[in-house]
This record gives sequence, structure tokens and C-alpha cells, in this order.
Amino acid sequence: MSFLRRKKSRPGTPRGAQREDIAHLEEFARTRRGVEAYVEPQTNVTAMTVILIATDGEWTRRRIGSPDDARKLGQRLGMPVYDVAAVGYPTRMREWSRKRAARPDQT
Repeated sequence: MSFLRRKKSRPGTPRGAQREDIAHLEEFARTRRGVEAYVEPQTNVTAMTVILIATDGEWTRRRIGSPDDARKLGQRLGMPVYDVAAVGYPTRMREWSRKRAARPDQT
């Protein structure tokens, strides 16, 4: 029964942060004001992620290896790091997303 001997690492398996993910987070934090980090737990579908949210509510999400990695990133970039399961998402993030969804496509 070969279907019982599947490899654990197959396409689509969640992965940790890559160099590009960290570079994107660093660029976002460097080019926005008042950025805070929110760590999201791993689920059956997604890897652990961190959301960076600026003062105006603009946000970005990328994979992160662990909560420790997120704290180290926050310390290096001088921003607070929160556990989203404990504190939730800030209202400004939802408001920014709602406004963005309401705008006509400007491409």
C-alpha cells in the first residue's frame, strides 16, 4: 500500500520564513511609520506568520519561523511584537482593509 508511505515534505507543505520574506518585512518596517508586529499561530493550512501593521492601518503578512524569530525581528527593527491570539487585530487594520476593498481598482 504505497499511499501509506507518503513523504512528509511534499509540494504545498507550509514552510518557514525565507530570505525574501524577511527582506520584505524589513522594507515595510523601514518605509512606514509606527509599525507593530502581530504573530499569528500556525494552522493546518498555513505556516506561522507575522503581520506588520503601520499607524495608518496598512499591513503586510509573511511567514516567520517561530515566535522567537518574530521577537528578534521586532527587537532588531525597534517595534513591539504582540501575539494576535492574545490581543487580537487592531481596528485600524480592519478599517484600512475595508477602505482598500471599497476603492475601485487603480491599475
